[in-house]
Amino acid sequence: MIRADPITPDPAVAAEIKAYLRLDGTDEDALISRLAAVALAAGERFTGQMLVARGVTETVAAGADWRRLGAAPVSAITAVTAGLFPPAGTAPMAVAAYAVDIDAEGAGWVRFAAPPTPPRATVRYQAGLAAAWATLPEPVRQGVVRLAAHLFTNRDSAEEGAPPAAIAALWRPWRRTRLQ
Repeated sequence: MIRADPITPDPAVAAEIKAYLRLDGTDEDALISRLAAVALAAGERFTGQMLVARGVTETVAAGADWRRLGAAPVSAITAVTAGLFPPAGTAPMAVAAYAVDIDAEGAGWVRFAAPPTPPRATVRYQAGLAAAWATLPEPVRQGVVRLAAHLFTNRDSAEEGAPPAAIAALWRPWRRTRLQ
């Protein structure tokens, strides 16, 4: 089970969307902020990776073989704790009890020397293509802006229509697919 911290768009995202839509004033700011979060989430689903870095908590089966973490790209593995989503304040496992790795593709991996009882562990890590909105690749940012603008423009339409194909074209080079 994977739980990522919520997407909280940087105010710069909303500012770029407003500039794209040529909007002045603050009347639509709350709506644009929500649409920015929706567009970022859609971008993550399409690309198969988290776009802006945030924390992830994942429960994995603890065994001697390497287990791939579900979110990517991983930038840091910060804690490994025995059990299924242990309560706050639970002590992390001893470093000798597990090993972690982040490969060149940004996939995070974990394995256990002596699996805990029950054989489950919770891993806390950071994942994201960029540290912040401003450092995302320009085509990814433009895709988010265009999708949010499309959702804004068509919010009252009975026949909403599909998002522009250009959005998929902008995101496709960052798309990761994985066989289960």
